[in-house]
Amino acid sequence: MSRESKRREMRPEYDFSRGVRGKYAARHAEGTNVVLLSPDVMRVFPDSKSVNDALRLLIKATRLARGTGGAGGAAAGSGSR
Repeated sequence: MSRESKRREMRPEYDFSRGVRGKYAARHAEGTNVVLLSPDVMRVFPDSKSVNDALRLLIKATRLARGTGGAGGAAAGSGSR
């Protein structure tokens, strides 16, 4: 048996006969929102907190400029992912 085929072979102690494909996929997708940043943007915003803070500030400024209030909605939250 070749080394490659040994890697692909399922071990006897693994039993997925009662497994459900995608059981937690929807739950995982609900809490996931991946955004790819360009390298120049990553240099300014190195983590999710800095990106979220900047976006919340932009949302607040936009609302103030439109006269629709500065806080509220999703922009008021402070959680980061």
